[in-house]
Amino acid sequence: MSAEGLERQTRSYLSNEVPQIQQHGGNFEIRDVDEEAGTATVAIGGVCPGCGIAPMTMKAIERRLPESVEGLEDVEVVRSGGPRAAVMPSKTDEMDEMDEYDDYSPPF
Repeated sequence: MSAEGLERQTRSYLSNEVPQIQQHGGNFEIRDVDEEAGTATVAIGGVCPGCGIAPMTMKAIERRLPESVEGLEDVEVVRSGGPRAAVMPSKTDEMDEMDEYDDYSPPF
């Protein structure tokens, strides 16, 4: 599949299966797609202040997106920087490292 096809399917999955990102004032952007390697980098950001489940949502997207998009083997989800950056409490940085959230299964 072409990079454009992988990007389109990734965008469709995020828009349709993870509407909470946009419904809660956040946004996502697909930063990179490598069709040969089957990888994608997705950045989430926007107005996510105080979002305690952002790290778990990021991990869930990394697990579920490759299962849902044919040709996609690996996904990295990062936080946006710059003017569209998410403002999240420092506590979420600690949560990124907590094993307790590895198996988090959000309703998407």
